[in-house]
Amino acid sequence: MLTFIPLFVAIDAPGTLPLFIGLTQSLPEKVKRKLTVQAVLTALSIALVVMVAGKSLFSFLGITISDFRIAGGIILLLLAVKDLTQSGVDESKQPADPSSIGIVPLGIPLIIGPGSLTTILILGETYGWILTTLSILLNLAVAFLIFYFSGALERFIGPNGAKAIAKIASLLLAAIAVMMIRVGIQDIVTSGSK
Repeated sequence: MLTFIPLFVAIDAPGTLPLFIGLTQSLPEKVKRKLTVQAVLTALSIALVVMVAGKSLFSFLGITISDFRIAGGIILLLLAVKDLTQSGVDESKQPADPSSIGIVPLGIPLIIGPGSLTTILILGETYGWILTTLSILLNLAVAFLIFYFSGALERFIGPNGAKAIAKIASLLLAAIAVMMIRVGIQDIVTSGSK
């Protein structure tokens, strides 16, 4: 529990569900499920690499968590602005490459982002890699189930409800992106003034 709960809060799969629905609303159920698998496997791969070699890799590349947070925020902001500025959804027009959203932005930075990466590094050092790995696996299983069965929720709220959630989710995504950029910049400024 000591490793599960902090990572559950950092990953926030229930909070990411509206974003998942918004990003995948015009896609067939089969594609959504494929994207769910792709997103969770991407998140798992990144989480395990960061847990094992995160500090060394970031140090070698000269990347800080703040840099990572700003870059993730910029990507999310661009995606949110694009979604918000579209006047309507053309149901017949699929994204150019819907298979790519499973990796970015779903796998990283929405499921595994700077907050969860930092949490993984801290938990690994505090509680050990075995408990942290177990916590990662359990949290990603929860995320998988939530996203895999998102179609039932989407059918319940209907197409207009899904469109409304998509626009609200895009606005929330923009706010999350701005927060990530702001916190990253604050961290850089704070660490530079010491």
